[in-house]
Amino acid sequence: MKLKQIHARSVALVAFLPLVASLVGCGAAVAPRELEDAREAFHKAKDGPASKYALAELETAKQSLQQAEASFNDGDDENVPNYAYIAERKSQLADAAGALEEAKRARADALVAQQKARDDFQHFTEQRLNKAEHDLQETQRTAADAQAKLTDEQARRLAAEKKAAAALASLEQMAQVKEESRGVVITLSGSVLFASGKSELLDIARSKLDDVAKALKDQGYKSIVVEGHTDSRGGDSANLVLSERRAQAVVSHLISQGIDSSKIKAVGIGESRPVASNETSEGRANNRRVEIIVQPE
Repeated sequence: MKLKQIHARSVALVAFLPLVASLVGCGAAVAPRELEDAREAFHKAKDGPASKYALAELETAKQSLQQAEASFNDGDDENVPNYAYIAERKSQLADAAGALEEAKRARADALVAQQKARDDFQHFTEQRLNKAEHDLQETQRTAADAQAKLTDEQARRLAAEKKAAAALASLEQMAQVKEESRGVVITLSGSVLFASGKSELLDIARSKLDDVAKALKDQGYKSIVVEGHTDSRGGDSANLVLSERRAQAVVSHLISQGIDSSKIKAVGIGESRPVASNETSEGRANNRRVEIIVQPE
């Protein structure tokens, strides 16, 4: 009677284990298809002849898979497919190398057998060897292409980051630049851009905006908003109209210098957002400004 009870408990425990395993795994992140393929390829190589005859290649594949797993665990979604792709190819390379060595050893064993059996088996082995060598060469070429692609992509990304940093440094030399939640804000003094009460750009303003346009194109952008601001002198309506015209004048000039017209717009704010007191001449000068808000790529 006790043996039956123990047996029944064992059966219940075995049935319960998969459920526990599935519940534990529910919260884990789902690996991308490329990483699953890399895992499968590595286990295939590890369970095959590579575990005996291609240990160095198998170790290399293991390290590549660990790199892909580390990238996945770090949340580096952009590079996981690339690392996984390389790991898969290196696992296939180890598998092919193991198969090649296995075929060579099989051919050597066949040479000690009887002549006819040796001839028949050698023919079969030669075919297998040729295929293994062909697969090995293909895998090597594919892995080399993948590595070259990854290296090239990293170089392009680094060059783009350097170019954007240089553009931002250039902007900081000609205007006040700061990063806010709404984007990168480039502030230009209205006294540098316009005569008092006017919306036509001064000559010096055109030159400065030419440099701003070049820096924006070098940095890259998703969208640009140009805001016109005034001090509190004059009527509210007049100040709003003046700020709109000034913002539009800046937008028109930036477009003439190659800024995409579909990604830039002008907004008049008037006197409603002062950054300093309008009671002093210095404060009013700070309030008379144009702000260029950039959403970088």
